[in-house]
Amino acid sequence: MVKIRLTRIGSNKKPFYRLVATDSRSQRDGRFLEILGFYNPHTSPVEVRLKPERIIAWMERGAKPTDTVISLLKKEGMWQKLKGNKAA
Repeated sequence: MVKIRLTRIGSNKKPFYRLVATDSRSQRDGRFLEILGFYNPHTSPVEVRLKPERIIAWMERGAKPTDTVISLLKKEGMWQKLKGNKAA
């Protein structure tokens, strides 16, 4: 099963996260299939960059986002578009 989740990069005490599509059995910071965006919690305001067309493509193929990813998508206003896309 493919999951869309965050993987941690960056140095000690300065985390930086990538949004990736990965096999659910792989480690958090292990192998991934594709980078779908990033999340930087240390800037003000928080910096989030996503690739909406790639996220939609993975979700159409059956990828499941984690709860944290869902909350990021909601903050960016993408979650309603994704739900509307699935209903169509």
